[in-house]
Amino acid sequence: MIAGIVVGVIIVILLIVFVVRYNGLVGLRNQVKNSWAQIDVLLKRRHDLIPNLIETVRGYKDFERSTLEAVVKARNVAQAGAAASPPQRAEMEGALGSFLSRLLVVVERYPDLKANQNFLALQGQLTETENGISSARQTYNGAVLNLNNRIQMFPSNIVAGMTGFKAAEFFEVKVPEEKEPVQVKFT
Repeated sequence: MIAGIVVGVIIVILLIVFVVRYNGLVGLRNQVKNSWAQIDVLLKRRHDLIPNLIETVRGYKDFERSTLEAVVKARNVAQAGAAASPPQRAEMEGALGSFLSRLLVVVERYPDLKANQNFLALQGQLTETENGISSARQTYNGAVLNLNNRIQMFPSNIVAGMTGFKAAEFFEVKVPEEKEPVQVKFT
């Protein structure tokens, strides 16, 4: 009789531990999904700003066409990859960011364009969006780290293995130019 009660109590405790660990994993997985959704919103905003920026710049007849075409192409690739995995999306967005940086460097050669109010407003919005993407990327990677730690640590790893939880992928910069320090030159 006592042995049956002890076994029953142990089973109830194990069941409670299982449910608590499972719910914790679900919460972390949802946090990762929410963080990714925030990145996705900001990337869409970035994609929406680029055509306006391109049209403003395109009005300057001597502006380098190859730079504009590269930005437009990178934007189209990034938009087409909206359903890609975080590492693939990071690569596409990194390339777009690299081309946008080049565009803004080239703009420095056009004083009239730099003074254009539309361009300045768009540049400010783009900078704000880039800062938001950076912040959201940090939040997402933090959520991924928490989920992956929980999936790999005992005893949650047992629950994760039994219920099919998989590690999430980080949103990492793969474009070498984005890892390089910004070159500042005073002329």
